[in-house]
Amino acid sequence: MNKRLLFSLIMFLGCTLSMIAQDRRITGKVVSAVDGSPLPGVSVQVKGTGKGASTDATGNYAISVPTSKNAIEFRSVGFYAKSVEIAGQTTINVTLSESENSLGEVVVVGYGTQKKTNLTGNVAQIGSKAIENLPVLTTEQAIQGRAAGVFVESGNGKVGQGIKMRIRGSSSVSAGNDPLYVIDGIPMTSTPAGSSPNTPNPLADINFNDIESIEILKDASAAAIYGARGSNGVVLLTTKRGKSGKTNFNVSYFTGSSEATGHREFLNTAQYVELFKEARANSGFSLSGGETRFTRYAVGEKARWADPTSANYTNTNWEDQVLRKGSINQFDLNISGGTDKTKFYASGSYSKQEGILVKNSFERISSRINIDHKATDKLSIGVNASLARTFNTRLSNDNAFSTPMQIIALAPMAPVIDPRTGDYTDTYNDAAVTQYYNPLMNIAYANNTTETYRTLGNVYGQWNIIPNLSFRSEYGFDMSFRNDDQYLGKKTVRNSSQPNGEAYKNNTNIFNYNTNNFLTFNKVFDQKHDLNVIAGMSYQQSKRTSIDATGRNFPSDAYKTIASGATKADANSFERTFTFLSYFSRLNYKFDNKYLIGLSGRIDGSSRFGANNRYGFFPSASAGWIVSEENFLKDVRQISFLKVRASYGYTGNAEINNFGSLGLYSAQNADGNPAGYAGTPGQRPFQLENPDLKWEKTAQTDIGLEIGFFNNRISAEVDYYTKNTTDLLLNVNVPGTSGFSSQLKNVGELENKGWEFILKTDNKFGDLTWRASINAATNANKILNLQGQVITGGFLNRAVEGQPLGVFVGPEYAGVDSKNGDALYYLNTTKADGSLDKTTTNDVNLAANVPIGNPNPKWIGGFTNDFNYKGIDLSITFQGVYGNDVYNGAGKFMSANGDFYDNQTIDQMARWQKPGDITNVPQARYVGGNGTAESSRYLSNASYTRLKTVTIGYNLPKTITDKLKLSKLRVYATANNLLTFTKYKGWDPEVNTDYLTGVAAGNDFYAAPQPKTITVGLNLGF
Repeated sequence: MNKRLLFSLIMFLGCTLSMIAQDRRITGKVVSAVDGSPLPGVSVQVKGTGKGASTDATGNYAISVPTSKNAIEFRSVGFYAKSVEIAGQTTINVTLSESENSLGEVVVVGYGTQKKTNLTGNVAQIGSKAIENLPVLTTEQAIQGRAAGVFVESGNGKVGQGIKMRIRGSSSVSAGNDPLYVIDGIPMTSTPAGSSPNTPNPLADINFNDIESIEILKDASAAAIYGARGSNGVVLLTTKRGKSGKTNFNVSYFTGSSEATGHREFLNTAQYVELFKEARANSGFSLSGGETRFTRYAVGEKARWADPTSANYTNTNWEDQVLRKGSINQFDLNISGGTDKTKFYASGSYSKQEGILVKNSFERISSRINIDHKATDKLSIGVNASLARTFNTRLSNDNAFSTPMQIIALAPMAPVIDPRTGDYTDTYNDAAVTQYYNPLMNIAYANNTTETYRTLGNVYGQWNIIPNLSFRSEYGFDMSFRNDDQYLGKKTVRNSSQPNGEAYKNNTNIFNYNTNNFLTFNKVFDQKHDLNVIAGMSYQQSKRTSIDATGRNFPSDAYKTIASGATKADANSFERTFTFLSYFSRLNYKFDNKYLIGLSGRIDGSSRFGANNRYGFFPSASAGWIVSEENFLKDVRQISFLKVRASYGYTGNAEINNFGSLGLYSAQNADGNPAGYAGTPGQRPFQLENPDLKWEKTAQTDIGLEIGFFNNRISAEVDYYTKNTTDLLLNVNVPGTSGFSSQLKNVGELENKGWEFILKTDNKFGDLTWRASINAATNANKILNLQGQVITGGFLNRAVEGQPLGVFVGPEYAGVDSKNGDALYYLNTTKADGSLDKTTTNDVNLAANVPIGNPNPKWIGGFTNDFNYKGIDLSITFQGVYGNDVYNGAGKFMSANGDFYDNQTIDQMARWQKPGDITNVPQARYVGGNGTAESSRYLSNASYTRLKTVTIGYNLPKTITDKLKLSKLRVYATANNLLTFTKYKGWDPEVNTDYLTGVAAGNDFYAAPQPKTITVGLNLGF
C-alpha cells in the first residue's frame, strides 16, 4: 500500500514538474527607437499561439511562453512589428521603430495632445514629415489638397492677398465662415485690419518654415473645446521646439520665377474694327462716327488702325502690359538644441516676392524664439515669440478702373505710349484718348502700400503638482500695427478726380491678448483604465483702434504726405473692443485599449451678444471601438488596425460686429455728413437693440471608420457627417414704424452634409520607398429656413430657402435665334400643371429668375505621391475641385458681341451674321443690349484638376556631408501650379473676385490668374 502511494506521489510530482517545465516566464521592456521612451499598450504575443499580454504604462511586460515556442511578436499601431527569438533568454528588452503611417502619431488637440489611435473626433493632421520640404511662403499653400474636407481658395493672383478656407462647407449666411486660427494655443486675429479694399492674408505674417505641424479640427467632438468659435472648424498651428542634444544649425535658400497660369485671347486691331463696324451698322449708326472713334483711340493716326502696311499700324496686346514674369526669394536660418533642462529654437527669415502683376510685391522679415526650461522637477516655464514686418505694394481692387487687369478693355489700336506726350496713352489736351482710364497711369503715378508689424507669442508655466496632475497657465498676445499709405498723383486725375493729387493714410492697431489656465489629469488604473481629464478657463480681450485722414491739392508729386496737402479733406477714427470669458473641460477614457469615450464642453460668454443671452454652452460626446484589439481579430494578420467612431456635439459662431446687440446712436447721417444742423452737433438713432441676440449654433454628427492593413502599410478613413446650423444671425426687416429698416436677429437654419475619404499606402521595394495619399470629400449645402427672406450678393448670388448658399439665380440663356440673331432666354414660368415653360423669348424681362448654378464644389480632393531612392526624393501633389460654377461678371463687357467699345474675347467673332447661322453668340449690335443681360450666358463650369506641386531633391550621402562637416546637404527644384486642366474659359478657375463679400461666391471680375512658380533651393545642416 505504501509503495503504491509513493509511486502515485512520484508520478504526480513528475507530471506537475513536466507541466511547469513546458512554460517559461519572459519579462522585459518595450521602448521607442526615436527617443527611448517607454511604449504602453504594446501587444506582446507568443508567435503561433493565441497567448498574449500587453505592456503597462511604463512599457514593462511579463508573459508565459511554452517551451515548444521560441519567438515573441511585438505589435503597436504606428510602429513596425518585431519578432524576437527567445533562445534561452528570460529578459527581452525591445526597441520598436516608428512606421511612416500616421496612425501612431501624436496629434495636437485643444489644450493638449492625443495619440491618433485614441481619437474619437475627426482631426486632419499635416505633420512635419509632410511639410518639411515644401518651399512655400504661406501656410494655406501647404494645406491645399492635403486635408480631406478642407477647401482652400486664393481669390486671385495678387500677392499678400486674402484666402478663403472652408472646413466642411459654409456654416453661416452673414456671420463669418472662416475657421478659428490658433498658434501655440493662442487664438489669432484673422479679421481684416485697415481700410484697404483688398482683404489681407491672416497667415501671411507667419514664416511657414517655423511650423512643425498643422491640425484641423473638423467635427464637433474635436472643435467643441473652442465652443462659440468652433462652427467653422479650428486650425491649430504648432511651431518648432528645440530638443536636447547638440546644437543644430539649418540654412535654407530658394529662388525662382513665376508667370500667369492662364491667358485670354482678345481681338486684334483688324478684328476689332470689323466687329464694331458691323455692330454700328446693325444698330443703324453711321460708320464715320465709328472711324472717328477708332482714330481717337489710335492717338489721332488713322494709319494705326486702317493701314496694315503702315509702319505705325498698331496691335497692342494690353494683357502683356500688366502680366509679367514675377520672382521669389527666401532665406531662412534656424538654430535649435538644448539640454535636459533647457531647450531652444530660434529662427530668422527674409522673403521677397514680385507678383505676376506689375507693381505688386510682398516682402517679409521675421524672427522667432521658442524656449522651454525645466526650472525644477515640478516646474517648467517657457516663452514663444515671433516678430514680423511685412511690406505689401498693393493694387486697386478688381472693381476699380485702376486695377491692372481692366486694361484689357482698351482698344488694340491704341499704342502703349502716346507719341504726342511720351507718356502712357490715356488723355491728350485734357480729352480722353482711351475709352477707359489706363491703369498704367496708376502704376507710374500712384502708390498703394501696406506696412505691418506683428508680434505673436506667449509665456507659460507648468506645475506638476503630483505625478498624474499638472497645472498650466499661459498668457498670449497678438499685436498688429498696420499702416496703409496711398498717394494718387496729378496724372491720375481721370480716375481720382483730383487734379492736384490726393493722399490717404490709415493706421490700425490691434492688441489681442489671451490667458488660459487649466488642470490636466492623466492616469492608467490596473493597466486597463486610461483616463485623461482637463478643466480650465480662458479669457480673451481684443482692442482695435484706427485713425485715417485724407489730404488734397499738393504743390507737386514730390510731396506725398498729408501734411503737404493744401486741403485736409477728411478724417475718421474708431475704437472697438470685444471680450470672451470661457470655462472648458474634456474627459477621454480608454478601457482595455479597445473602448474609447470622449466628453467635452465649453461655456462661453461674449460681449458681442445680448444681455439675456450673454453665455452659451457647447457640449460634445464621442465614442470609439478599436475592433482590431478584440481576440476575434488578433489572429487576422491582414487587418492591423480597425476602429469605428462616432460623435455628436454643438459649436457656435460669434463672428459678428462687436456691438450687434446694442441700441446705438451715431453722430453722422447715412451719407457720412454730421447729424447736426447748421453747425450745431447732433446725433441720430443708428441701430435697434436686441437684448436676446445669441450665438449661431451648429449641431454636428460624425460617423467614421479607420482601418489599416498589413502592418498599416495600407490605411484608410471614411467619414460621414451632418452639420445643422440654427439661429442664423441675420439682419431682418422690421416694421417702418420702429424707425428702423432692419434688426439683427437669430433667424433661420442651414445644413451641410457629406462624405470624406482618405487612402494611404506605405510601400518599400528595396532601396525605393513610395508613399501615396489620396483624399476626396463631398459637401452638400442647403438653406432650410430664412423665414421667407432672400439675401442677394455678387452679380447673381442669392441666399434663399431650399438652395445652397450663394446659388446663382437669374434668367436662363437659350442661345441665339437662327432667323434674326436675337439672344433668347427660356421663359421658365410655372405652367398650370406645375412644370416650367421652356419656350423662349428675346425679352429677358419676361424670363423668370431660376437657379442656374452653384458656386460650391460638389467634390474636392488631392493626391500626393512621395518617392525616395538612395537620397533622391520626388513629391507630386494633384489638387482638384469639381462641380462648381463661376460667373464672369465682366462678361457683359468683354464678351458682349460689340455692345460697347470694350475689346472683346476672340470667341465673339463667331457672332450671328445671317439667317441660318447656328451659334451661341448673338448678332453684334452697338449699344443694343443683345444678350448682355445678367444670365446663365456668363456662367461656366469651373471644375479643375491642378498639378499643384512637384518637387525633386537630392540629399548628398553621409560620406560626403561628413567630409564637408555638414549634417545634411539637399538641393531641390519645385514647381507650383505647373499644369491646370479645366474647361473654364477665364484666366483661372480658382477665383473669387476680391471686392465682393457676404453671400457672393464664385465671381470672376477681372481677377488675375494664379501664378505658376518654378523654384530651386538649397538646405544645409551643420
